[in-house]
Amino acid sequence: MSATNETFEINSLNEDLETTLAQPLAEASTKIQKIRAEIAQVIIGQDNVVEQSLITVLASGHAVLIGVPGLGKTLLVETLGQVLGLSEKRVQFTPDLMPADILGSEVLEENESGRRSFRFLQGPIFSQLLMADEINRASPRTQSALLQAMQERRVSVAGHYHDLPKPFHVLATQNPLEQEGTYPLPEAQLDRFLMEISIEYPDKETEREIILNTTGIDAKKPEPVITPKDLIDIQQLVKQIPVGESVVEAILELVRSCRPEQSDHQLVKEHVAWGPGPRASQAFMQAIRARAVLHGRFSPSIDDVISLAKPILRHRMALGFAAYSANITLDNLINELLNPLR
Repeated sequence: MSATNETFEINSLNEDLETTLAQPLAEASTKIQKIRAEIAQVIIGQDNVVEQSLITVLASGHAVLIGVPGLGKTLLVETLGQVLGLSEKRVQFTPDLMPADILGSEVLEENESGRRSFRFLQGPIFSQLLMADEINRASPRTQSALLQAMQERRVSVAGHYHDLPKPFHVLATQNPLEQEGTYPLPEAQLDRFLMEISIEYPDKETEREIILNTTGIDAKKPEPVITPKDLIDIQQLVKQIPVGESVVEAILELVRSCRPEQSDHQLVKEHVAWGPGPRASQAFMQAIRARAVLHGRFSPSIDDVISLAKPILRHRMALGFAAYSANITLDNLINELLNPLR
């Protein structure tokens, strides 16, 4: 079904909704265009990466950015934090990093009267945007320190819960696993990232623009465009965007076709070790709404599902050994599964 027909389907079921959302959507679109323009002054090229990163934040999610060093992963996260007006902290993950270095710890203090008590010292996770730089260089024990925070927006230290600031987002950078000194992230943690965003080498003209614009004295510095309150308002708007039944059905069919136990696709049955769970379907619903708002539309379309399939699915699936010997990649497999939707 075309995007036009899907939009008509939504409107026929929700006659008043478009009128209700018209002004907030217009205001959000204006702010988002200013955000993208400000980011573009610093991040040259990588339009798809910037869009997926913004979708992640608008959908109240977390993302992991994967690419070799030097492609601007850290700069992108820093720029997003500055442009969105978020309090930002950075943790450089290393093999000797401990969970307390991220979460914080309790210290024993003694007052003037000699009475002793524990006081909690907050770690860098108590920020609105946490940049987990080279997250896969720390041990799995330290990586897992983020699990509760990413899911529940709070942490538990010494038996006490501590709420995190709102909004709260983790944008992690990761080096390819083939590099020395890296640890694969636990599957449970990968599943908590809304998207896995792959950053590729720039083309020649983009790289030319990068070296000319970023090595002189006039390098651009990003300015805040919105406040955290503005971002929360847009995130609430995203949650109100209706999704047509045909789009919901497309999500269900796609996610279920990725599971070897439920798929009718022979390649999946033969080469996928395990597939995505229901959290993948939830991620689609969040992300396609955010992409619709990003483009100023009242409802998502199947094109949004197709566009976001790879970053949402590839870190929630694993190929068997036979797939590597047959030169089958996750991206190629997802492309095959998307053919019925095109």
